[in-house]
Amino acid sequence: MSRPFRFAAATLASTLAAFILQPAPVRADIGEQAAELGQCAGGQCRIRLTADQVLYQADALVMEHRFEEAAPLLAALNNAPQLSMERDFLLGYSAIEQGRVDDAVHIFRKILDNHPEQTRVRLELGRALMLQGKTLNADHHFRLAQQDKGLPDEVAAMVRTTRGILRQKRNWAFNFDFGFAPDSNITNGTNAETVDVNLGPFTVPLTLDAAARSKSGTGQFTTLAATARFGLIGETRLLVEGNSQLTNYSGKSYDDFASELSVGPEIDLNDDTVMTMQAVGSRRWYGGKIASTGYGIRAGIQHELTESQRVGFTLDARRNESGFSSAYSGWQIGAYASYERVIARRFIASASLFGRRDALTSASFSDYEVGGSLAIGGELPLGLNASISAGASRAWYDAPIGIFSANPRTDWRLNGRAQLGLRSLRVAGFSPSIAYNYSASLSSLTLYDSKRSRFRFALARYF
Repeated sequence: MSRPFRFAAATLASTLAAFILQPAPVRADIGEQAAELGQCAGGQCRIRLTADQVLYQADALVMEHRFEEAAPLLAALNNAPQLSMERDFLLGYSAIEQGRVDDAVHIFRKILDNHPEQTRVRLELGRALMLQGKTLNADHHFRLAQQDKGLPDEVAAMVRTTRGILRQKRNWAFNFDFGFAPDSNITNGTNAETVDVNLGPFTVPLTLDAAARSKSGTGQFTTLAATARFGLIGETRLLVEGNSQLTNYSGKSYDDFASELSVGPEIDLNDDTVMTMQAVGSRRWYGGKIASTGYGIRAGIQHELTESQRVGFTLDARRNESGFSSAYSGWQIGAYASYERVIARRFIASASLFGRRDALTSASFSDYEVGGSLAIGGELPLGLNASISAGASRAWYDAPIGIFSANPRTDWRLNGRAQLGLRSLRVAGFSPSIAYNYSASLSSLTLYDSKRSRFRFALARYF
């Protein structure tokens, strides 16, 4: 861990020392609660303490870092289930202070599964994740904790400072998952069995070849995403991002592989605003052939409105060269806006809007599209993570496809996603998850009507 991280973690720990867990362990003076004294024999007297008194003594010993002396008292509290949360907090705090950070993360997560409102626990979890070097996860929990309006001023200020250090020192991240994906439409083909073709004054229904229609199948997939930051000058860093997605089916006719790389500066304009500008390159292979090659620029800005609210804006312009037909080559320009809000200290809800222009060689395939989406995700009991999202958009094309219609095509496009992950279960460091994706295109041309349902059963690891 770098020196700024060690200093931030130590300073945060000292600041949190005065921030009491809510509800706090009972702090009644033992002298005011008369202990039941038993018979003295052989020069020894037995003293009986209530569970609250045992907790008080254990808490005092832990805060003085007398962990060995506190251990038997904490073990005794196993017989007081009504104080399990307070006992577990002291166990987690003992673990992190003794350098057993992995144990501390496990304990704090277990507490938050049932008590997401416990800000002190969430702050200690953030500190433990920071000590592990998991800066993105640590920042996530600090952000959730900031929603608590009851944070003491000195703690709130320290958390803001710590998040700033995390943002500046978030040098790299790497996510990897793999699994299998049953899919109702691996060709993304039409639902229609026939299509009307204009032959002069006549309209003739023709039966579509099976290759043009939807086909189900199960593929094996893997996805990789990496981010790296390199310090440049002052508040400016070089941001490098890359991701790849591969889905393999029997044979290679429908194999799909896409990769993208973006490079450019990331600048802290102030404590609440970050701006990026990157060159972007992408390539997609489909059925073993190059389907498209893209290059362009992307600029974005993200601003923290409050501790619990964030907005972002992105502009993206790129040139795509089709590997199948020059009719699909051209420019794509898009504008995107997003809003995020923390809810109940454990969920993040978001809303987004976009507008996009595809200006291709063929006017029949060039279109304007506008749409939006809503999403919410967060933590559930039993170590579960869950998210759900839904979106819709409308597309208008520039010119008709004369063989099918005298009018330009219009589409409604719908999508939805639900995901459930079990972070409490690890297999060689990987956690299982299941996701369901739905998409549909409702087109004025039946040839472009399609529906697709996909499941993804995955093992994922986040570095």
